[in-house]
Amino acid sequence: MRSLITGGAGFIGSYLAEELLRQGHDVSMIDDLSTGSIENIEHLKRQYGILKDGVLARQRGLSVVASGNARFQYTIDTVMNVPLLAELVDQCDVVYHLAAAVGVKLIVESPVRTIETNVRGTEVVLELANKKKKKVFLASTSEVYGKASKIPFSEDDDLVIGPTVKGRWAYACSKALDEFLAIAYWKEKRLPVVVVRLFNTVGPRQTGQYGMVLPNFVRQALAGEPITVYGDGTQSRSFTYVEDVVDALIKLAMCDRAVGQVFNVGNGTEVTIGDLARKVKSIAKSNSEIQYVPYSQVYGAGFEDMPRRVPDIRKIRDYIEWEPQVQLEEIIRRVIHHYSDRV
Repeated sequence: MRSLITGGAGFIGSYLAEELLRQGHDVSMIDDLSTGSIENIEHLKRQYGILKDGVLARQRGLSVVASGNARFQYTIDTVMNVPLLAELVDQCDVVYHLAAAVGVKLIVESPVRTIETNVRGTEVVLELANKKKKKVFLASTSEVYGKASKIPFSEDDDLVIGPTVKGRWAYACSKALDEFLAIAYWKEKRLPVVVVRLFNTVGPRQTGQYGMVLPNFVRQALAGEPITVYGDGTQSRSFTYVEDVVDALIKLAMCDRAVGQVFNVGNGTEVTIGDLARKVKSIAKSNSEIQYVPYSQVYGAGFEDMPRRVPDIRKIRDYIEWEPQVQLEEIIRRVIHHYSDRV
């Protein structure tokens, strides 16, 4: 098959492309590099690919290689470029729609960009895919559960979003709207869609630039800097290794009865952020102190966070017999190894 990955130069997208190519599939991707990085796909460029002509490529000073037949093709542009995206969608069998504004820091600082990128981008992808009924995988997020208190989160639970005056919830709301739209396309127009809610996907290549907690902790520990925990550290998360997530995405693509469904993709084991900081410090053999920083100091007054975020994965287990294989301490070791090579 030929797969199109939007946001393909991002953290998850680059791993997904790598695994699809390894399995013998063809891959096209599009990314505007707003949060992705060309470094994430350099090894794929060398081994498999070409760069298609694009205005943004020249604007960014990137080399442009003549188009031709290749198992891997990538385009530096935005999904808002409708004529270009229409061509890419027409040439593929399945669309993995990963392009989105992500990261708490970006969400808080740029709520307009967050809403427009997530909602309009998904609208364009679904509209174009529907013309020839191309299967679409929509990457959603555990953030959609909002302030729900029932743990673990199940796919049919109510979503409890905070007030509109708090920009923190713009991301959750925009991704929930994406889900509503995707499922509506399936029910009304029979566009084959699958929605996956990702729970804190982590691993090498992930950047801490937009507030991702694990790479920030690892970088600080290796540099001997204070490990900064926002809030009181009692908030908990469950972390899933990126290759386990990719395995779930590809297996769901092969599962016909997954169409029209929503799936949690995550690890059911939770850890407090304070304990995560202590684990990183211990495994990295770091002398860094752990500092607790009030949310208001980082994100402004009135910031709200989810106290717990734990998935119920019984549904995905039933559909594709999927279980996360790499657990937290091994994940931390792999991320430390990745960053150690760059210190």
